[in-house]
Amino acid sequence: MSLDLPFAPQSVLEFRPRADSYCYKIFEMDASSDCGTTADHLCVLVHGLWGNPSHLDYVASALRERHGADRLYILAAQRNSGSYTYDGIELGGERVAHEIEETLEQLSNKGYQIKKLSIVGYSLGGLVARYAIGLLQANGWLDKVEPVNFTTFVSPHVGVRSPIKGFPNHIWNVLGARTVSMSGRQMFMIDDFRGTGKPLLSVLADPNSIFMRGLAKFRHRTAYANIVNDRSTVFYTTAMSKTHPFPYPEKITFNYIKGYEPVVIDPDMHVLPPAPQEISQGGESASVLSNITKQIRTFFGAAPFYIFITIFIPIGAVLFLLNSVVQNQLSRNRIRMYEQGKTYLLPGRYRVPLVMQDVRGAVEDVFENINASQGNEYLSERDEEYTKQRTQQRRLSRQKSISSGEEKNRPGPVQQQQQPAEADDESEFPILALTPAQFDIIDSLNAVGFKKYPVYIHKVRHSHAAIIVRMPKPGFSEGKIVVQHWLDQEFYI
Repeated sequence: MSLDLPFAPQSVLEFRPRADSYCYKIFEMDASSDCGTTADHLCVLVHGLWGNPSHLDYVASALRERHGADRLYILAAQRNSGSYTYDGIELGGERVAHEIEETLEQLSNKGYQIKKLSIVGYSLGGLVARYAIGLLQANGWLDKVEPVNFTTFVSPHVGVRSPIKGFPNHIWNVLGARTVSMSGRQMFMIDDFRGTGKPLLSVLADPNSIFMRGLAKFRHRTAYANIVNDRSTVFYTTAMSKTHPFPYPEKITFNYIKGYEPVVIDPDMHVLPPAPQEISQGGESASVLSNITKQIRTFFGAAPFYIFITIFIPIGAVLFLLNSVVQNQLSRNRIRMYEQGKTYLLPGRYRVPLVMQDVRGAVEDVFENINASQGNEYLSERDEEYTKQRTQQRRLSRQKSISSGEEKNRPGPVQQQQQPAEADDESEFPILALTPAQFDIIDSLNAVGFKKYPVYIHKVRHSHAAIIVRMPKPGFSEGKIVVQHWLDQEFYI
């Protein structure tokens, strides 16, 4: 069975133990199997843009090795494989929701008694998973099974618009959104979702939407974010942060979590104070010399790479854009057929209300078109102060509503978990020049609560792939430390 056919019969990724390792086998759900039926916990893995289930092979094998088939059942969602990820977060989320529902029903028919659900999203898969969670919430599935773990690895929760000064970056914000069809428009937040006047990512983070109410039901919510070399999804969006607290990581003495050095950074205290010798004059001189030497070595070591990029990137860019034109057209055709009910998954089944009930004092429309100019990498002092005041006003308004009884009887994120205190980083670092809509998304996701782990991948320039060991590559070994930390500290069976 080809993994490139997202409408292939339902299948799951299973791992059969051998004496010294684990081999992988994809088998049909209705096929005979010697697996036991004692597992009561379903874990769903959702891959990212241009991806396929094999990108999460290492994560799946690590889960299976840790917990065994008798405790954990793994579904590697496959119906968005390859270019089908162009079709948008909404359609991708509906495919994943259907795949989960179908799996739960078929497992029940095979004798499994699934009582718990965990979902893991990688890159774009984290957004697709959040959409699917909203549909599961609306259809009552999160009342039938206990939502336990929701984890994202380098997922662009706040979109991928670049908050960087300069005309080239503005061009990227405008044109980049149009290279991956609907998914690109949604990640760059230039879409108008179902005529709401807001981009999908804003609706996805609305505190009163089915998406946030479903997300709030998970007992543990965790996000892993690269601090360097992630050219696909940078830190501010994967860590849901208004600042970038690691502008010069080579000059920082990080406080790594014991046992996971030098990769996973302590989320509560990122940096250690400098040692006495480092703040002396001699120490400073030695540090400067060391940095210069390191930069020279880095430059000459990277020279072949930059020569290659200079020669071949223009050719690759042309081919990429030509492919984008073709794939965009194919994606539009698939979406049109879906809307007309010509595919196996009828749209009416998942066209549930996005917001469960009316919201008193609706938030004003903060949708901002991507073409609006962002002149600076960081907000000016006046804009920064305005943004902080606006955030504080929203907090006070929420607290007042709760204390006055307006929201006491309404289930939702605010009641399910206390809002964490704002990170101290915002007082130490300037605020990024994000849009008002992006600030609102950050506030909403921080209100529901995530445990966020900064990750420092040193060995490769492709930290986006390394963080989950997307392929068996020696340079990706630091990703194994990330996965180990997740299994040890943040995945509850």
